[in-house]
Formats: sequence, C-alpha cells, structure tokens
Amino acid sequence: MRRTIFLALLLSLLALPALADTIVLKSGRRISATNVVEEGDRIYFETPSGRLSFPKSAVERIERGGESAWGASGSADSKTVDLAAAQPTANPAEGNEEVLRTTVKDGALDRNYIAKLESDAQGGAAQAVAKVIAALHAAAQFELKNGNVDEAVVHYRRALSFAPQHVGVLLSIAHLHLRKSEFTASLEYLERANRAAPDDADVARLMGWAYYGMNKIEQAAREFKRAFALRPDVATQQALLKAQRDLETEEKFKRNESAHFKLSYDGEADPGLAREVLKRLEEHFTRIESGLNYSPTDSIGVILYTAQAFRNVTRAPGWAGALNDGRIRVPVQGLSSMTPELSRTLKHELTHSFVFQKTRGHCPVWLNEGIAQFLEGERGGEYALDLIEVSEKKMGVSLAMLEGSWMGLSGGGALYAYAWSLAAVEYMVQSNGMSDIARLLDRLATEPSPEAALRSVLRTTYPELDAETIKYLKKTYQR
Repeated sequence: MRRTIFLALLLSLLALPALADTIVLKSGRRISATNVVEEGDRIYFETPSGRLSFPKSAVERIERGGESAWGASGSADSKTVDLAAAQPTANPAEGNEEVLRTTVKDGALDRNYIAKLESDAQGGAAQAVAKVIAALHAAAQFELKNGNVDEAVVHYRRALSFAPQHVGVLLSIAHLHLRKSEFTASLEYLERANRAAPDDADVARLMGWAYYGMNKIEQAAREFKRAFALRPDVATQQALLKAQRDLETEEKFKRNESAHFKLSYDGEADPGLAREVLKRLEEHFTRIESGLNYSPTDSIGVILYTAQAFRNVTRAPGWAGALNDGRIRVPVQGLSSMTPELSRTLKHELTHSFVFQKTRGHCPVWLNEGIAQFLEGERGGEYALDLIEVSEKKMGVSLAMLEGSWMGLSGGGALYAYAWSLAAVEYMVQSNGMSDIARLLDRLATEPSPEAALRSVLRTTYPELDAETIKYLKKTYQR
C-alpha cells in the first residue's frame, strides 16, 4: 500500500513546471530556460523549442532559479540575501569604456597595462585615478566570471588604495562580501560608503541586507525604509516588508545566545526548551564542522515559533515543516523538551547554513537537501525500490532538473525530490567519502555550473550520476 501511494505521488512530478533560470541579454530581453550551462564562449540552454545557445558576449547575466536557495527536509527553500536585489547600480568604470576593453583582451587580463595605469595614478591626478579604478573594476569582473571571488576582492581593495572613498568600489566590494555571507566585513565597507554618500539608496539597501544577515532585524528594517524613501522600487519594498513581518512577530520574543547562535523564541515557549535547543545546536555545529571541513564566520540566527506564526512570517508551502533563509526558523508549538525529531530538524537546518556559506550560495538545491538529509541520519532504503521502479519506467527526473528552487513543488513532487536527492548523496558518500563532498562544495563556490564542479571533483556528469545512483540503489537495497 505504501508503495502504491508513493508511486501515485511520483506521478504528480510529471506536472511539475520546469525549474527555470532566466537569461538576461544585454539588449534587455529576458529568456526563461532550463539546464543553462557555459561551454567555451557560448551559453547553452533548453527551451520548448529545443537546445539553443547565445554567445557569452550577448549575455548580461544569468539569474539562477536556485541561486542562493536553501531549505530543509520537510522545509521550504529561501534566501538569506537576495543577491540580485542587492546588486549595486553604480558602475565604477563609467566613462572609461576604452579602459575596460583594453584591460581584458583575448580572454585574459593585460597585467602590464594595469601596472602602467597604477604607476600613472601614483600622483593622484583625477583622470589617472579614474582610469586605474576602471581597469581594476574590469579585472575584478573578469575574475568573477571565472569564479574567483577572492581575486575580485583583491582587485577592489587595490582600487581603494587609490580612492579610499570611492562609493562605487566600496559598494562592489561590500556586495562581494555579502555573496560570501561575510556580513560583518560587508558592513565595514558600507559604513565607509555611507559616510561618503549618506543619501545613496544603494548604500542604504546593502546595509539593510548586511544587517539582516547579521540577525539585526530592526537595523535592517530601518535601512530598507531609508533606501525605499531615497529610491522606491519593488525589490526594496519586498525586503522591507519581510523585515517588518519579522519585527512584528518577534516584538515580544525572548532572547538567548551561545557561542555560534542567537536565539529568539516565543514568550510562551518553555525557557528550558530554548536552552536545550542551543545546547543541541552547538553539538551539531561541531559534528557538521568536522564533516564538511568548514566553519561559518558569523553567528547564526535561530527562531522558535508557534505553528501559526511560522506560516504567517515565512509564507512557506503547506508541506514545509521548517525553513532556513539565513535564520533557522522552526515551529515548536506544544514542545517542552528536546525530541529526536526536533534534534534532526535542527541538524538538517544547520547543515544548510554551512552549505550555503561554504559554497557562497551556489549549491544546487538537490545537493543541499541531500547532504542535509544524510547528515541528519536519513538513508535511502525506504524509497529505494520506488526510485528504481520509476527509473525503469522512464519516468524519473534528472538531478539536473532539481538544481533550482523547490518552492513550486507539489507535495508529491517534493517527496520525490527529497528521496532522489538523498539517494544521490548517499551514493556519492559511499563511493567517495565525505571528504569528496566537502571538496565538491568548495568547487561549487568557484566553478561556473554545478555540473562543472561534478566533473572537476568526481569526474562525472549528471547523466552518469543519475545512472550510477540507480545502480547503487539496486546493489544495496534490491533483493
């Protein structure tokens, strides 16, 4: 009976809309597409018309459906910082387009040219400084396109040595620290920018996101409100409403904290439970830190809600039982002490915090969810036979289609996605060990696509990983 029900739920996945990315062309045209990958000097993608491509030179940016998306078993995925909304509008190279073209030639940086401009700018002449700022901005953008965020930061810091109060450069480097979930570092640059340009909407907006990431919601709301007053736009309005919902709900919440966590909880919740939650989170922190060979830099926010408050604040789908959008949000109504289920949920959600920061928000949702399930102790045996049968009936979905956000999944689609993701991660761990999972997460922070990271670390592609996972399930669970 269980398998019949599960197979019926799997059939609902066939009605699942494609989890699409958006390709934004320099002409302003926006194209919804799936399986968007960079190969050589072209961007390839799939649409209902088939597999198409554009030259990279025609593409302004790619808005990933799963960019910065993270979630939990029985939870919804969301974003700690909306990196697209936080993107500065200032262009540090404005008016120096020729410098941009000269700095990057034939797919490489002209370092001699940059050195010459740096030498020319030593005297502090405004025009020479403007040119070196433009060149170093071009160099930073070149590194970003190649996945080298740290190198991009180095170029912007070099630019600040010539113009310490340059708002465009300060915003650019602050945004990169936001991408790395380094909120305290981001705020340091934003405060400098705010002193130089106190009425700049971009400065206020990014300060809002930095404070939000630091779990300072009152300050975040204040900055979002200031940014909206300076330049009204939908993205800033949505950020402000999100922060205001948090403030209204948490107005009467109690507070507690530990070495790595800042906890808020409903005043009606048992204080003993709050203390147990912090203690268990610290235990989980140590184990996940060891398993993933990584430690988050900033404190992690945790909120314990009533069930209704959780729904009101998160707006999560009905099947979601928890959420991690940079803050771990868990409904605990009726609980007075730690339970095994709550402990697993906390570990799962905490894993997402580690994965997001380690990959700088570039982990595909299937891998994020698979790792979180595996580390909380789940294994793929329960649904192995179902996944095998669906594969044999040619009804399965490639992991490549589960890279992006799962917010639109039906209950059945979500059940399939979680089971399939867990199976793939279990196969990878059993075949290569947790050390390769940790290396894969590192490469996701720098590679242009998840499949590129898979090729680099595991020497595999999506079709190969799909097939090998089914082989593993058959060998391990089929009798």
